[in-house]
Parts: sequence; C-alpha cells; structure tokens
Amino acid sequence: MLLPALYTSWKIMPDNHKPKVSSSADLQREVAELLVECLNLEVTADQIPPDEALYGDGLGLDSIDVLEVALVVSKRYGLQLQAENAEHQHVFSSLRSLSDYIATERTT
Repeated sequence: MLLPALYTSWKIMPDNHKPKVSSSADLQREVAELLVECLNLEVTADQIPPDEALYGDGLGLDSIDVLEVALVVSKRYGLQLQAENAEHQHVFSSLRSLSDYIATERTT
C-alpha cells in the first residue's frame, strides 16, 4: 500500500526540512514571527516593515540578537548561516533580505 510508505518516508524526514512556504509574503511573515518569538520582541510580526534595518536604528537588534537569529534560522530551515560571516552582513540587513536568502537557499 502506498500510504504507509509515504507516511514512513515523511516520518523519518529531519525536523529541519520543513515544507516550503508558499509565497515570499508568507515566508516574510513566518520569519518575522520567528524574530519576535526567539528574541522576545515587544512588537508583533506585522509591525516589522520588510525593508527596515534589523540592526541599530531600525528594529534595534545588536550582534548577540543576530547570532540568536542565525542559530534559530539555521535550525529551522536547515541552512548553514553564520551571522559573523562577512558576506552574510547583507542577509541580516532587513527582514526582506533574510527571507529572500532563506527562499533562495531552500530552492537550491
């Protein structure tokens, strides 16, 4: 029977291989919710503008916050993402850039 085989293969899939999010807007919302949850922010996901800076004057994250986000994103989406990597500075520049990076890496 096909159904048990599908269930078995789904059941042994690692937790970090979540189903792909349907659209970039959905992914941005999901990542915004992840930021709020993992950093205990005093804003809602809807209050994080996609293009606002995550560091400093924007959302106000510091380097420790970004390290926490990198860890959670890496675990959640199965990506190798290190905040201290110089080329990832742009990735953490805004919610949109972080979401775009996740979407790109998940499709490759």
